[in-house]
Amino acid sequence: MRETPTWRIPIGVLGLCVALAVYGILIATYVPPLIGNWHALAQTPVYIVLGVAWIMPMRRFLIWMETGRWG
Repeated sequence: MRETPTWRIPIGVLGLCVALAVYGILIATYVPPLIGNWHALAQTPVYIVLGVAWIMPMRRFLIWMETGRWG
């Protein structure tokens, strides 16, 4: 257990919130014009993939927040 608090955790949480907001705004801005005319069942897998894609870099980011190393 850590004796002293680290700055990486609060900065990492704020960075994550900002990054997710930017990602969400980009998806909401650029994806609907591309696939908006598709049938809803065809749009669903696209939004599922885009909704899960942000999780992929999270492991390394969380390791950095906890240890200060990227892996």
